[in-house]
Amino acid sequence: MTGSIGTMDRRTMHKVGLPSTDAFGEVNHLANYANSRPTVEQILSEFLLKKEELKEVMRRMQHEMDCGLRLETHDKASVKMLPTYVRSTPEGSEVGDFLALDLGGTNFRVMLVKVGEDEERGWKVETKHQMYSIPEDAMTGTAEMLFDYVAECISDFLTKHHLKHKKLPLGFTFSFPVRHEDIDKGILLNWTKGFKASGAEGNNVVGLLRDAIKRRGDFEMDVVAMVNDTVATMISCYYEDHSCEVGMIVGTGCNACYMEEMRTVELVEGEEGRMCVNTEWGAFGGNGELEEFRLEYDRVVDEMSLNPGQQLYEKLISGKYMGELVRLVLLKLVNEDLLFNGEASDLLKTRGSFETRFVSQIESDSGDRKQIYNILTTLGLLPSELDCDIVRLACERVSTRAAHMCGAGLAGVINRMRERRSQEALKITVGVDGSVYKLHPCFQDRFHKIVRELTPHCDITFIQSEEGSGRGAALISAVACKMAACMLTP
Repeated sequence: MTGSIGTMDRRTMHKVGLPSTDAFGEVNHLANYANSRPTVEQILSEFLLKKEELKEVMRRMQHEMDCGLRLETHDKASVKMLPTYVRSTPEGSEVGDFLALDLGGTNFRVMLVKVGEDEERGWKVETKHQMYSIPEDAMTGTAEMLFDYVAECISDFLTKHHLKHKKLPLGFTFSFPVRHEDIDKGILLNWTKGFKASGAEGNNVVGLLRDAIKRRGDFEMDVVAMVNDTVATMISCYYEDHSCEVGMIVGTGCNACYMEEMRTVELVEGEEGRMCVNTEWGAFGGNGELEEFRLEYDRVVDEMSLNPGQQLYEKLISGKYMGELVRLVLLKLVNEDLLFNGEASDLLKTRGSFETRFVSQIESDSGDRKQIYNILTTLGLLPSELDCDIVRLACERVSTRAAHMCGAGLAGVINRMRERRSQEALKITVGVDGSVYKLHPCFQDRFHKIVRELTPHCDITFIQSEEGSGRGAALISAVACKMAACMLTP
């Protein structure tokens, strides 16, 4: 801690109860306590996390993972570690036509996946897909409205591809917290990402889809598997690299899954082999594990969100919140008279105006500041060169913290996998999807670097998934169909 309260670390200030900015960062009470105004670097340094702090995040993540796996502590754990009933990975001998659905955001995708044999690689996967935008009233109306719309989209797709006469196996990627009771049965725990359709929470999602298909009555479909998008990503990447046993999404949301030893998954009977576990780690922090790492900006973002107090880890990392965090930081700098001559535009004061894509674009600026200048002028600002540089630094600090926080979580998962398998060194591949991972110019490098620093006994390869959610759901359906056929064979 430095000499004056004005430069005190915000985490310490929160602990001792000193007031911070109000909900929009527009009132700064710190001046009453400070002898001198903080500098840009002092304000932005709050986002820098030391390696020891990241190790502590990793340890706490592992503790919550362990609690989530155990029957006696599962209900209280912030990281739920949900069994997926995906027990095996594809062998490459599963062939046929499969339909895949992908519901996890404002767009819904229907995909036809043809899994065939190939002389060189033993298999090949071909896909055709179509995107459908989900109307607001379907997202926030009733479950019946939402799934009737999904059935309508499936019907449209089948008509366009002349498949109405075929009863295809269907794999459903459903990227919300679900407690599985089997590979084709899962109870929706709670909606996230702006969905609020009533009558779905607490019900079997596959049952809701099957009912909607029956109500429509113009096609038949065999729903054989429902999976999370992380699981679909892992399985899709497994086809590229058989060492892939971890799946991750860093996009609008953030989550991970991995192959866990069955003997530790107490929510499911059985001791042999492995099962894919959906960590639902976005909720990490729900038991206070992240309190000293959350800054005033994080608290504002949380308070103004649709789900205050929930998904706290995800709110430090994902694309849904990154732009808003930067906006609040910029307002703080304006209030300290360190940016834009101390004057914010009406647009900059408007919640949600600073989009996450701006963060990627600003950090992609070639150095001439043109891209940064153009973005800021669209927000009603007239920045100087120094303003542009400060905005870029703010973006870098927020996105770097996101990469490092995310890396600490993944390092916790991978180190735990190595310990469970009693291996001195673990060779593992991680399949990753999501807009932040794919589109931000520096996120991947920062993320990979910190994961490797925190996993000294592991050899990690990262694969970027292509069409992972849809392909993976179809491939899991292929595995499910093959396993079902094996069980029926005398």
